[in-house]
Amino acid sequence: MENLAYTDDETQKQRIETIDGVIVMMLPRPRLEHTVISGRIFAEFDRYLRKKPCKAYPDGVDLFLDEKNHFIPDAMIVCDRNKITKRGVVGAPDLAVEVLSQTTAMYDRTKKKDIYEKAGVKEYWIVDGWGKFIEVYILTNGKFELNNIYYYLPAEEKAQLQSLPEKEQAQINKSAYGKIKVSLYDDLYIDLDDIFDDV
Repeated sequence: MENLAYTDDETQKQRIETIDGVIVMMLPRPRLEHTVISGRIFAEFDRYLRKKPCKAYPDGVDLFLDEKNHFIPDAMIVCDRNKITKRGVVGAPDLAVEVLSQTTAMYDRTKKKDIYEKAGVKEYWIVDGWGKFIEVYILTNGKFELNNIYYYLPAEEKAQLQSLPEKEQAQINKSAYGKIKVSLYDDLYIDLDDIFDDV
């Protein structure tokens, strides 16, 4: 796997990914909201994982899944420390996060999702910063299954939901609001307020 890293200085300065052997150029700098959201997700992972076997990584860390697929996830969790090298992560992370942008959304939802699945990534998040929701996919029998779609609700909308009659509240999927249960740990929950509030 040593030959997977790019060595040309100019190439390193550009944000590029390789998907099925095809180089895909990314915007040099993501929009502000994208950076804030990915940074907050990493911060929540990192805070929980301190002094634990798994390790969180932010945007900008190279991921080499195989010779044809080099990604730069917006955040990831790696539990096998043998996959961590000076140049990046070599092999499938346990959890990968992609925050959608206008230039990468199609790849994140299709080819990259399929490649993450094939590589054995246990959990995959697709984060929509415009709609403020997160799709969580869990690897089940070698295939990604949509576990849930989690929506951020501002305080006033939460209050409206809570004011509904009990019968109507019972029909609402309350697990889709509030906190995401991360499958890697029994007690790791990420509050959507901590990700999307004031973005």
